[in-house]
Amino acid sequence: MAKVDLNAFLSGWAAATLSALPFHRREAGSKTEGTSLARCRRQASLQGLTLVSRKEYLVASRLNPYISFTGNARQAMEFYENVFGGTLTMNTFGEFGAPDSSGADNIMHAILETDSGFTLMGADTPPEMELKPGDNIAVSLSGDDGDDLRGYWEKLSGSGSVSIPLEKQMWGDEFGMCVDQFGITWMVNIAQSQT
Repeated sequence: MAKVDLNAFLSGWAAATLSALPFHRREAGSKTEGTSLARCRRQASLQGLTLVSRKEYLVASRLNPYISFTGNARQAMEFYENVFGGTLTMNTFGEFGAPDSSGADNIMHAILETDSGFTLMGADTPPEMELKPGDNIAVSLSGDDGDDLRGYWEKLSGSGSVSIPLEKQMWGDEFGMCVDQFGITWMVNIAQSQT
């Protein structure tokens, strides 16, 4: 079989064929771990190709909506899980260093990942931050390719304003929040390796 780089394979006709497949990192041990890669390899095999890639199937960055709530993030995210299916993971403020605070049971971060490839994130707004209806959705850029994500951060924040500087946070990742020149809120999270 001929060998072809994954990026080259995903161009042209193959990109149209595979564009509907979820193609992002799955948690190790999950029931869907590797299914996207397996589908792509089967598709390539049908064309007499073998996929090779330095990064395998890890996607360095992902872009998705991030919704802020006023104390009802748990209920909202459970509702979206019921609507879209998938796997919902939630962490509270208490789990990340504020166990004795009044909002310890509020959601600091929730992520819903569906079998269809949808990702939705959300959280309760901390009491010290104001939440205005209509301003409660941000765009989240996250992944483990620090160079790319820092580049996006520089371009997005360069002509806008920084709400939270891009720096290491209590959960171990680098995180920052900014508003770009068009008034869009962006959240950038650079995952740190789990070594």
